[in-house]
Amino acid sequence: MNYSDAERIASIFNSAGYVPTENEADANIVIVLACSVRQKAIDRILGKAKGWNKRRRKEENFKTILSGCVLPEDKVKLSKSFDLIFKIDQIDELERFLNCHSVSCTESSKKSNKITVAAGMAGSTRDYLSITPKYESSFRAFVPIMTGCDNFCSYCAVPYTRGREKSRPPEEIIKEIKGLIKGGYKEITLLGQNVNSYGQSGLVIPTEAEESIQKDSVQISRQARNDNFVELLKEIDKISGEHWIYFYSNHPKDFSDELIRVLPKLKHFPPYIHLPLQSGNDEILRKMNRHYTAKDYLDLVAKIRKAMPEVTLTTDILVGFPGETKEAFEDTIKIVKGVGYGMIFIGQYSPRAGTPSAKIEETVTRAEKKERDRIITKILADQLQIENEKLVGKELAVLIDEKKGSTFFGRTAGYKVVEIKTDQSLNIGRFYEAKILKSSAWKLIGELII
Repeated sequence: MNYSDAERIASIFNSAGYVPTENEADANIVIVLACSVRQKAIDRILGKAKGWNKRRRKEENFKTILSGCVLPEDKVKLSKSFDLIFKIDQIDELERFLNCHSVSCTESSKKSNKITVAAGMAGSTRDYLSITPKYESSFRAFVPIMTGCDNFCSYCAVPYTRGREKSRPPEEIIKEIKGLIKGGYKEITLLGQNVNSYGQSGLVIPTEAEESIQKDSVQISRQARNDNFVELLKEIDKISGEHWIYFYSNHPKDFSDELIRVLPKLKHFPPYIHLPLQSGNDEILRKMNRHYTAKDYLDLVAKIRKAMPEVTLTTDILVGFPGETKEAFEDTIKIVKGVGYGMIFIGQYSPRAGTPSAKIEETVTRAEKKERDRIITKILADQLQIENEKLVGKELAVLIDEKKGSTFFGRTAGYKVVEIKTDQSLNIGRFYEAKILKSSAWKLIGELII
């Protein structure tokens, strides 16, 4: 989501007459988007801010800006290091800042070297998601369909920094996607903290985030919902063209049977699903406030695999959450070995000040977290080595996305990296057919089919 936000922010900078630079030393404005989960990301920002502050003291025109998932505790620590801290849904504050910085400000604002906006007085006059982004890629795009979250996972800052779930109007999403496809884009990813609850704002309403760790929040049966997300996918799939569409991220408690039934029938949606696990232990899942059990998760995986036997499943796992014993970690290992993921994105837990889980005493050392990360990575590599060997000899569509010398790299529909050496000039952002010759855990070697 931060990637998509950055493209909308880039559009604001572009409109104000700014151009990007690859060299930070050449920039007279640096903007940072904070992470929603990891405290280490905030700590890195604090570290970088020391260098920026030296420049701010020496260079009157050098400014720093912070947005993304910024909790009140973060803002206290970082307020003196940034000239502007704004909520992403109040992006008009950024526009005012840039106009003031590049054109004209009051003398008092110039002398203070800082622009502040009184709380509650400078909210956006428009929805930031409606801003046309400055897409970084010419063939791959991220399209947010909603913002915020109602789930209150105990380790996550999103509900407190982005607010409750708010879905974009379907016609606005369709218009953006049609424009992208008309412009030649080949890969589009729909984004949301929980895409499955698109159009369902307000159905899950915990009273206090802390209380929601201890007791279930009100939940509506998946079967009882009017599945607006499925209807959105069906409408998007009607858009003609040669392209792949993905969606991220799903929540296991909201992944509906209707979505499982419809997905195999959609022609533009590859059999690829990102299904975060986080932990395979029920007690840890309860402390995380995830609202499903290991059995619930495995039952869902079984349903998906029955409907889509060729599906690639990827996941998120957070190791070292407070209370994760060796036995609890083994429960996660069992699921990793049993499911067989196409990729696992592993996070080592660090308490994010201001989230409920930060109040729980840590029980796992940094060294143990690192070791658990290594163990899961090794299991994944071993599994991928075996699974990728099954693709040798097959002919697959590959979207070329990079060139290094005479070697091209691309992605399959299952998002596996393919390396192709050829004397031919391939176009970045185009589909090609390739026969897989060799495989390893992390990539496939293919040859172009002429």
